[in-house]
Amino acid sequence: MKNEVNNTTFLSDIILPWYDAHKRLLPWRDTGDPYKIWLSEIILQQTRISQGMAYYQRFIEQFPCVEDMAAASEDKILKLWEGLGYYSRARNMHATARIIAQEGAFPNSAQELIRLKGIGPYTAAAISSIAFGECIAAVDGNAYRVLGRIFAIDTPFDTTVGKHLYQQLANSMIAPERPGDFNQAIMDFGSLQCTPLSPQCLSCPLAIHCIAHSEGKEEQYPVKSKTIRITQRYLHYYLIMGQGKVLLHKRNDQDIWKRLYEPFLIESPHPCDPLTINHPWLEQAISLHPHIHIIARNIPHQLTHRQLLIDFVIFSWETDISLPPAPDGYEYLPIDSLSQLAFPIPVRKWLTDIQLPDMH
Repeated sequence: MKNEVNNTTFLSDIILPWYDAHKRLLPWRDTGDPYKIWLSEIILQQTRISQGMAYYQRFIEQFPCVEDMAAASEDKILKLWEGLGYYSRARNMHATARIIAQEGAFPNSAQELIRLKGIGPYTAAAISSIAFGECIAAVDGNAYRVLGRIFAIDTPFDTTVGKHLYQQLANSMIAPERPGDFNQAIMDFGSLQCTPLSPQCLSCPLAIHCIAHSEGKEEQYPVKSKTIRITQRYLHYYLIMGQGKVLLHKRNDQDIWKRLYEPFLIESPHPCDPLTINHPWLEQAISLHPHIHIIARNIPHQLTHRQLLIDFVIFSWETDISLPPAPDGYEYLPIDSLSQLAFPIPVRKWLTDIQLPDMH
């Protein structure tokens, strides 16, 4: 950090009036209900507001209170979440809803909230400051960017030292009379004004205080240390269909897409023709002479640390032909039950594209 903080109120003195004039009108900002605030924060983790809004409304309609969510099945939660990705958020949210319903009330401090599944330091601070007025800064990517540029902080924000530095700095500058608004102001300011690329510096009310702007180095901050190594995985999906049924299974807890449904899957260590893979069950299925349709090859799907390259194949039989026995862990389900199940994003998109029943 290239200078010390001499005036700890300048940020709130400027950013709160900016927020009052420019804040985004969002449904969870018109309430002090910790359930709705918590739900919005969980949905908006790694999700754009434009995408998350519809999911928020959907969950509120289905589950008006935390007790309703707690009473729902996991499959229903995952189905409502389908398409948002990072499904651990939904599973953790459901587990936390059950704990809160059992205890009878939301914890009202960040220290207590952070003990619950799916709630990290930022989310805990956001909920406690907005719903309960706790004077604690919620430091997310927007706060890293705004503070990193104003003070030209050279310490990488994705290190233990950096996280501590940013948290201390934000805590020292938060407006004690409006902590929730301060945190939301930083969020909106980073999203609308101090954007990652091409920030609106000429109209920025904080430009006079911003070291990065004075040095023409806005896009060099915040500093990050980690480089993500991307690996590739090759997935081959086979939709086994016949007699009004489809072969599916529910994924376990050991890998990506935990407890979501999917068609028969073979993963290979390298790209290959999905019909030439040496696999006993696949060979048995092919020996029964299905109608084979290779619908898609090498469809990319990006995860945080992995790129998936996916093949999709359909095996179908006439109604009077016996289907191959289901392999271990799989079962034949009615094809019209697909609309009730949650699938990984690329599988759901493919099933929708080939117009299987009720996949929209």
